[in-house]
Amino acid sequence: ISDELRRAREEWEAVEEIQSGLGGTSASAAPPISFNEALQYFQTADLSECRKKVRATARRQGLAALIRFLFGPPRLQPQLQGERELALAMAQCGLDDNERVHMRILQTIYKKLTRSRLGCPRYGAHWEELGFQGADPGTDLRGTGMLGLMQMLYFVMDSQTLPLAQEIFKLSQHETQAPAITLVLLQNFPFCIMSVNITRIVIQALREERLSRECNRRQQVIAVLNDVYAAAFLQLYHIWKWQHKTVADSGFLLKELELSTKKKPKQLLKSLEAYVNRSPAADGVQQLSPASTSGSSSRAGEEINFTGVCDLQVELEGEARLI
Repeated sequence: ISDELRRAREEWEAVEEIQSGLGGTSASAAPPISFNEALQYFQTADLSECRKKVRATARRQGLAALIRFLFGPPRLQPQLQGERELALAMAQCGLDDNERVHMRILQTIYKKLTRSRLGCPRYGAHWEELGFQGADPGTDLRGTGMLGLMQMLYFVMDSQTLPLAQEIFKLSQHETQAPAITLVLLQNFPFCIMSVNITRIVIQALREERLSRECNRRQQVIAVLNDVYAAAFLQLYHIWKWQHKTVADSGFLLKELELSTKKKPKQLLKSLEAYVNRSPAADGVQQLSPASTSGSSSRAGEEINFTGVCDLQVELEGEARLI
């Protein structure tokens, strides 16, 4: 290699080092982190403080306990409780600038969504372009913690779901020209905020033991959470794209998605399986109820803002507000 080329490479790596925010290591020397590597980190990390923040699920008593035993979802098997507690502890773990793995997760998500070889600064407007609410992604993770980023990481690092993630990200920045009229329908939405809202739905479903049956069947928890997350995002994507939804419809659609996730997770997972297998059944994504489509037009003119996930309160029981 000529001296000129070597100097040029060193200068380029110096630019990468500044952009990556990885503590003095160039982005080229810090490869994307896989989901399994990141999960192994959390499995061995000291999460004792995070575990203390995990609230116990309220137990019903008397008649309510009997009704739940007879008609409610099954309880998670004892051997899976440790994995459940790990997932909930990750949801209580905040983004830490001093944890290299946290920064690698953030950088990997950025590179995969933008298809860029370069890293990016830890703070800046580029995070808003990805769909966070401000220059610091950490402020949007207070409701889901690192589990929110871990599910994004799974979405973009799994070879079967990466195309879907990129398609959804593309749609989130999209503008479509409505046929036969001059009105421009903006179908863009904040991708990362939407993702974190879906993670919050998954956490709530886990707390309410709505996913216990599938977890018990597969003898896994985190893998089930990831698949339900991807399946819910697929559901939202199909409805948003083909029914020409906008941000004005987001709150109502997320509420319907929460109900689908809690009541019919098996149907969502079948739709995801059909999608990744490229089966014609992939087009048969579970549709929302007719009421969900009729109520959106009346709100089209209203200004609806995404509530920061940090403002959301995760309830132990009952419905939770999304927007």
